[in-house]
Amino acid sequence: MILPNKHTPTDRALLGVGGDILTALATPKTVSALWDEIRASGAQGTQTAVIDYKWFVLAVDLLYMIGAVDLTQGVLRRSSA
Repeated sequence: MILPNKHTPTDRALLGVGGDILTALATPKTVSALWDEIRASGAQGTQTAVIDYKWFVLAVDLLYMIGAVDLTQGVLRRSSA
C-alpha cells in the first residue's frame, strides 16, 4: 500500500501518488485546487494512474507525516526542510 509490491504497482502505491502530488505542488495550493489538478492530470493521461479522493487524502497524509508538506492557513506547500 505505501510501497509498491507485486500486487500494488508504483503508480498506485502511496509513495508514487505522493511523488505526483509533490510535482503538482510546485507552487502552494489549497487541497481542493491540488485535488482538481491531480484529477485533471489523471484524466489527461499525464499522471500514471487515475486515483480516487480517498487515495489522494492518504497520500497527502503520508507526505504530511514524513514532513514533506506543510499546511498553513489552508494552503498546502512543500516543506523547506
